[in-house]
Amino acid sequence: MIGELKLPADLRAMLDAVRRVGRPRLVGGGVRDWLLGLEPKDFDLEVAGVDFETLHRALARFGATDVVGRSFGVIKVRSAATGAEYDFSLPRRESKTGAGHCGFAVAPDPALSDADAAARRDFTVNAIACDPFTGTLIDPHGGQRDLAARVLRHTSAAFTEDPLRVLRAMQLAARFDFSLAPETAALCRSIADTFAELPVERVWHEWEKWAEKSAKPSRGLTVLEESGWLRHFPEVAALRGTPQEPEWHPEGDVFTHTQLCLDALVALDDWKNSSAPRRRLLAFAVLAHDFGKPATTQRADRHGVLRWISPGHEAAGGPLAENFLRRIGAPLETDPPIRALVVDHLAHHHGQAHFSDTAVRRLARKLAPATIDDLAAVMRADSNGRPPLTSPGTHARIDELVAKAHALALSASAPKPLMRGRHLLALGLKPDPKFTPVLDAAFEAQLDGAFSDEAGGLAWLRDFLQDS
Repeated sequence: MIGELKLPADLRAMLDAVRRVGRPRLVGGGVRDWLLGLEPKDFDLEVAGVDFETLHRALARFGATDVVGRSFGVIKVRSAATGAEYDFSLPRRESKTGAGHCGFAVAPDPALSDADAAARRDFTVNAIACDPFTGTLIDPHGGQRDLAARVLRHTSAAFTEDPLRVLRAMQLAARFDFSLAPETAALCRSIADTFAELPVERVWHEWEKWAEKSAKPSRGLTVLEESGWLRHFPEVAALRGTPQEPEWHPEGDVFTHTQLCLDALVALDDWKNSSAPRRRLLAFAVLAHDFGKPATTQRADRHGVLRWISPGHEAAGGPLAENFLRRIGAPLETDPPIRALVVDHLAHHHGQAHFSDTAVRRLARKLAPATIDDLAAVMRADSNGRPPLTSPGTHARIDELVAKAHALALSASAPKPLMRGRHLLALGLKPDPKFTPVLDAAFEAQLDGAFSDEAGGLAWLRDFLQDS
């Protein structure tokens, strides 16, 4: 049973004023989230039976209004009382006029019925309206039924007019653990060739939501596969059918493993407690961590047994991760940390039996601007994505790496050079281009543990310069 829909006091006051001139309804994601038992983050209002100017006058006394959406019948109100922003819109009709996500003619229609206004929405679960005064639900397309079944179903055949809705299905399925109705998947397949019409910034917006807000990210990849849109992301598509050694990966191919790793990631407290940018970083790093396997997987003899192996897949995955990020329009600054996490995601399986201080310093330097804490989250997700296998030994190794990094104050940042040009000047040297190789050598010595403070660094520099 759902609880009472609680509206902010400033919004309630606006609605009291608006209902004197029109018929307000709460619509969209806020209603969906409330019915799912979640606290609505956004409140969108649709007001029928009133013209734009009259609605604007009713709202103007509550704060600054932005009418840049006049042609769409949209008024944004910034509450003078709280600073919160609310969108009020008139019901509207839409007709397809051209290709792509923006090829629509929009005409506000105050006389539109609740059912006709809801028909333009993408999915039935987003087409439920609510009378904010009585709590009565207006659900002409069966959205409550689909919410209960956790199904994304298109509201009308007009779904195919906006190809962005396929990627919206991808991120909604991941955020709310929804499946895609078979008939909606068929519609998505029928418009698979329209992907190229989408502006890359809109593609990124949907992937960003997937990465930051998913409750079950594997659902999003399933939607891409069922809709026929996985082919637009070839780095991900190549994972399907790439075999893995059953003894080490009983879960199946690399695509299935990646799905399980992503779901394991969002189950970690570390991910749940992270900021949105860090969630995004970790989600894309886990998605891409095995991008190198399709090109490197082979059948080979290992100690007298033929096995599936993927030597060098970590390094091979780095450039592919960057290709994928460019394809979806990710900000350029996401490339270095995600690439580093992909390339080094097996660092705990290589090297000495125990992590040396030098090894941890050098690993932290390689990862920057990602961190060892970030890498540990990716490693844990990778290890947990092999059910029913569990690996206490792997987690102990990750714990050892994190403990060593914390002891060296390197868990959340890379080591920084202790010796700078000013130290060479203090030793009586004059500015010279040769400063760079000297300082580089000093940093390498610092990473090797030759010194750990400024005094030790100066002593090392004196000896180094004397021997040079």
